[in-house]
Amino acid sequence: MKYVSFCLAILVLALGAACGSDSPTGPSTNATAKFTANLSPASEIPAITGAEAAGSATAAITFNLSKDSNGNVTAASLDVTVTAAGFPNNTTLTMAHIHSGGPDVNGGVFVSFGLAAGEVSYPAGGGTFTKTGISLTVDQANAILANPAGFYVNIHTAANPNGVARGQLTPAQ
Repeated sequence: MKYVSFCLAILVLALGAACGSDSPTGPSTNATAKFTANLSPASEIPAITGAEAAGSATAAITFNLSKDSNGNVTAASLDVTVTAAGFPNNTTLTMAHIHSGGPDVNGGVFVSFGLAAGEVSYPAGGGTFTKTGISLTVDQANAILANPAGFYVNIHTAANPNGVARGQLTPAQ
């Protein structure tokens, strides 16, 4: 009887070890990827003219990534800070987001920064806004990570509803 109990215990341990090793991925790890964009009214298609043409902005974007043990992105969000200068006093942003497309393409909105109407105003023609925890799908994150130059940041105003300044994403140094 002791021999049967001993064999059964060995079998249970062997099965438990075998089942534990079938996991395709281990625990997730956290990582970040950082990008910048220099936004210019001259980069808009067509280029901006008028009072807002003197403005410019920079965007700093951090992707907050969860990855499995194989390095695959399993979850993502982003944080963005946009600093603008040189716009007319009381310029208000109406939208801000990442578009798909190269420098010569007006692409569709890919990731919205979720600005509410009137949320960002520049009484003195410039300033900074930050948005954190913007949700991304895994597909959105992977697309941008694979080809950041194929995406641009765009800010919009009432005077230029199609975009007032844009710039391609580049990996941060």
